Amino acid sequence: MNIRFEKLIYVLGRRFKKDIISADYQTTPLQGGTVGNVYLVTGIAETTDGEKLPYRIVLKIQKKWERYGDPGSWRREYDLYSSDLGATFSDAFSWPTCYYSEINAEENEFELWLEYIDGVTGLDLTGDMYEQAALELGRYQGKLFAERPAVLESLTNLSNKDLMKNTYLHYRSWPVVYDYIRSGDCEFPQHVRQMLIDIDEHADEILTHIEKLPVVLCHRDFWITNLIYSDGKMAIIDWDTSGWGYLGEDLASLIADEADINHMVEYYQKCVPAYYKGFSEYVDVSHITDDYIYEMILLVFGYRLVEWYLYTEDDDEKMKHIHTLQKIYEMKNS
Repeated sequence: MNIRFEKLIYVLGRRFKKDIISADYQTTPLQGGTVGNVYLVTGIAETTDGEKLPYRIVLKIQKKWERYGDPGSWRREYDLYSSDLGATFSDAFSWPTCYYSEINAEENEFELWLEYIDGVTGLDLTGDMYEQAALELGRYQGKLFAERPAVLESLTNLSNKDLMKNTYLHYRSWPVVYDYIRSGDCEFPQHVRQMLIDIDEHADEILTHIEKLPVVLCHRDFWITNLIYSDGKMAIIDWDTSGWGYLGEDLASLIADEADINHMVEYYQKCVPAYYKGFSEYVDVSHITDDYIYEMILLVFGYRLVEWYLYTEDDDEKMKHIHTLQKIYEMKNS
């Protein structure tokens, strides 16, 4: 891909806080698809006094697309980086620094030039890192809930607090998954099927209780590939689904969204207390006797795992989704 020289020089000047006169670059795709691409941009920058500085920067190019129930999500990350939200983070819990952002309204596309963070992510995260992520998430959400910084009032492009509920109801009304777990053809263990049926039968009551929990700023895609642990700190990437949600909603994603299946129950037992500990440093939550995080996991991922099972041809993937549901079942009895 081609990068404008003037733009690269400007970005590198912001990156190093020095006057840059020249730079070369190479780009390597990190991830992406039909609606956006992420590149690692590397090279050597030269300052006015002849200093040569190797650099690594992430370039994210996002095109407009439609997410069910959340039409503004495609440009949300641009809007958030254009706000003062970055000032609400701590040294221990933050997002990558943005050196430059630009939106092209005619092309329905934006780009972000972001700090590259080299750290531990995905399935390489340890149990202690999970626990730290839960603790720092609780602290961050608790601090925002207690202090209500003015920037929160200025954020107009956030997902709705009922997104979790609406997504669950959308899945529940879909005969492909709803009918499957009730059919004679269902290959799930009976206790797993019953777990999903039970959550349906009690969903209205559960949702009523969840809606009494504190409403907090949620990342809403708080899973292991969006967490980077580096030098004792947590960096969180991909904020395009973020919005208002309920206490514990992000923790459900941390525990159950394509996580380490072999340690799911252990991480559930470690992360829930850590999360409440962090939140309670700012807000008294002692009156909340049920954490509802287990129920949130089922509401968000129950039918989604059924969908993934039905729409993959890979037998190992099918078994992985069944095992994930089995581990969720074990959480309730742990």
